[in-house]
Formats: sequence, C-alpha cells, structure tokens
Amino acid sequence: MVPVLLICLLVLFVISAPITVALGLSGFTALLFGSNMDPMIVIQRLVGGIDSFSLMALPFFILSANLMATGGLSKRLLDWCRALVGHVCGGIAMATELASMFFGALSGSSPATIIAIGKLMYPDLVERKYPKKFIGGLLASSGSVALIIPPSITIIIYCTVTGASVGKCFIAGITAGVLFGLSSLIYIYFYSRKLNLPRDKRSSLAELWRATKKAFAALMVPVIILGGIYSGICTPTDAAAVSAVYAMIVGLFIYKEMTLKDLWKVLVDSAVGTAQVLVLMSSATILGWILTVSNLSTTLTNVLLGDVTSKVLFLLIVNIILLIFGMFMDGSASILIVAPLVFPMATAMGINPVHLCLIMISNLAIGMYTPPFGMNLFVTSGITKQDMVEMLPGVWPFLAVNLASLLVITYCPDLIMFLPNLAGG
Repeated sequence: MVPVLLICLLVLFVISAPITVALGLSGFTALLFGSNMDPMIVIQRLVGGIDSFSLMALPFFILSANLMATGGLSKRLLDWCRALVGHVCGGIAMATELASMFFGALSGSSPATIIAIGKLMYPDLVERKYPKKFIGGLLASSGSVALIIPPSITIIIYCTVTGASVGKCFIAGITAGVLFGLSSLIYIYFYSRKLNLPRDKRSSLAELWRATKKAFAALMVPVIILGGIYSGICTPTDAAAVSAVYAMIVGLFIYKEMTLKDLWKVLVDSAVGTAQVLVLMSSATILGWILTVSNLSTTLTNVLLGDVTSKVLFLLIVNIILLIFGMFMDGSASILIVAPLVFPMATAMGINPVHLCLIMISNLAIGMYTPPFGMNLFVTSGITKQDMVEMLPGVWPFLAVNLASLLVITYCPDLIMFLPNLAGG
C-alpha cells in the first residue's frame, strides 16, 4: 500500500496537481490497488477528518478576515502605524512591518496581509527611493507573521490535529509574533540608517490622537478575540463569531466602506475559502490514516529521530524538516502531514504541545517566503513586478533575522509560555 501511495504522490506532485487532489487521490489509489481494504473507507475518513469541534471557529475567522479587509480596516491601521513610527529612521518601512503585524492579527492570512498592506505602501516606498530589492524582501517577509499572530488558521489546524488548546496557542502566538516582528524592525532601522533613507515628519500628539480614533475600531478586534477567550466569556469559536459580526458592523455602519453588494461577495469568498481549507484537511486525513495503519509514520519517525535523546538536537532536526516542508508546501498542508509524526515523540520528551505549536508555525511562516517556492514571493512579485532573482538580495537579510527569532522561540520555552502560564495555562 505504501509504495503505491508514494509513487502516486510523486507523480501528482511532478505534474503540479493541486495538493488536495494529490493527497486524496493518492490515498484512494493506495487503498484500491495496494490493499484489501474497502475503498469506501476513504469516504469515512474524509468526513471524520473535519468532524472536530475546534474547526467550527475556522469559517468565522475566515469570514471575519475578509470582512475586515473589505471594510477599510487596513488603511486606517496603516495610517495609525505611520503616525506612530513614521518619523523614525526607516519609519515608512517600519510602519509597513507594524501594520502587517496588526493586520495579521485581523486576517490570519499571510497572502491577504501582503496584498492589503503591500498595495497601499508599495507606491510610497518607491517614491521615497527605498531600493526595490529591499521593498520586495520587506513585503514578502512582513506577511509571514500573520501565520503566527492570532487568530491564525494554521494554529487552529494544529490544535485540531494534536488536541492542543486553541486559546493557549493563540496567546503564546502573541509573544512569538512580536519576536518575529521586532527582529525585522531592528534590521529595518539599521539598514535605513546606513542608507539614510527618508522618513515622515513627526506627527503631533493631536495627529496621533486623530489616527488612533480612526483606527480604534480596527484595533479592538484582537482585544475582542483574546479578551473574550481569556475572560472566560466565550470559547474561541464564540469569539470568532463575535469578531465576524463586529467586523460587519464596523465595515457597514462605522467606516461605511462596505456595501451590501460587497457583503454578499465577502460571504461567497469566505464560503469558498472555508471549503478549500476543509477539503485540504479531509484529503490530508486520508494520507495520515494510511501512514498510521501501515506503521510508516512510526518507522519514519524512528529513522529520523529514533536515536535522538537530546531535546536540543530533536528540536533542531524538527526545525530543519519543517523549513524544508515550508519551502514547498502550504502551511496548513505541512501541519497536517508533519504534526502527527513529531507530536508523539515531542510530548514523550516533555515538550509542551503549545511550545511545539509555535515552533512548527514559526518554521512554516519563514517557509512562506523562502526560495524557491515560498508563496509570499509570488504574491509580492505580483505587487512589485519584480522577478524572483531581483527580490532575493532583499529577502536574505529578513530571512536571517527571522531565523534568529526562530532559535529564540525554539530554545527559550519559558519566554513563549510566559503569557499562557500567566493566564492560567
């Protein structure tokens, strides 16, 4: 069964079949031609793969993100960030990074963050004579933090696969996301200082207050989500639903940048996006089940990690595996394939499931803009009209500082677990 599965996967990947088709069709073919099992098991696994309570939050978070992107929240966040840090050396680039962190906390989508912030900031960055290679690296890397900062769709999928607490992983993601963003901000500052790049005029307190008032409704979304969860008022699913309703009210009645026609399009797009994620999860469940019943997952884990007794070495190997996966595959698909392999051994070594979550998600965030196939590179290319080769010199420094953040996240568990423990985790 396993040889048939691997051959089918290889062929489908080579011909660039969609990841959902590759996973699902390979599993079905392996059962049909490589075993005596009833292929109807595929249907049972497809349904069972998404029969999870934690996944109920997924469509609401996707809807909430789309509502906020359409309702004008990104522009107001960007204006607020520029008023806050625009006067610092490299302040325009810093505002781009900071706005991406905040928008990531609203959307949970890396490509959506690049599109929402990049389209607004790219013309201004070019006009202020920022090098194009630097702009490409900035936009590609800044969107990756959306995978880490809650509400992250990838975190929800990890928790579904492993049974970890969504709320605890969300709040741990705050620390990890801030570390990622801070490392990029430090690099931006010294790079801009070296080239003496332009900055905005310092905003007066009155201008900063006006920008804050305009962005206040947008800034309240993370407070509603995390505050609702950790006050005990609502579950992550409840918080997702509340944030979607709140975003709809803000877009329609407060900012008034979304019409009923726009609302209908957002609902349709959210339904399609939800379906894509759930079908991917169903297909990956088939693959995971086959790996389990064939004992391949256990064998593979033993080969890669069986003789490893050191946590330091174990986490280093896990990082390398995930960085490679992240280069070639979507974060959600990578989690679905890798998490069941490493989770049992990680917990046996005493690694906290919440800490492991942030290690895995951080690796995949870096993979989102790692050459040659990082998705963010292609999204950024569409905005800047640069090809991959032109962007690479600007990508490498951001990659280096984010890898340094990854090492801190990996080997400083007390730092990552501080907020969850403080909240009673």
